[in-house]
Amino acid sequence: KEKMNKKELAIHEKDTGSSEIQIAQLTDKIEILSNHIKKFKKDKHSSVGLLKAVNKRKKLLDYLKKNRIDSYKNVISKLNLRK
Repeated sequence: KEKMNKKELAIHEKDTGSSEIQIAQLTDKIEILSNHIKKFKKDKHSSVGLLKAVNKRKKLLDYLKKNRIDSYKNVISKLNLRK
């Protein structure tokens, strides 16, 4: 699986706060935490962090789906989210 370039989702050059960028960053974080938890099954602090990241990403995706459906579809396809 190739690494997604966050710049592809950026709205402008210095974009750091848009929903698209936040979703991309959370996706990276979720991937890292998932791999960590596979190695260290008893690390409950990290699993709580993973859960928070997943929930925050879900909220941001719901927001995009409701307000900017074209952007939502773009993010979903670029980040390989959902089935």
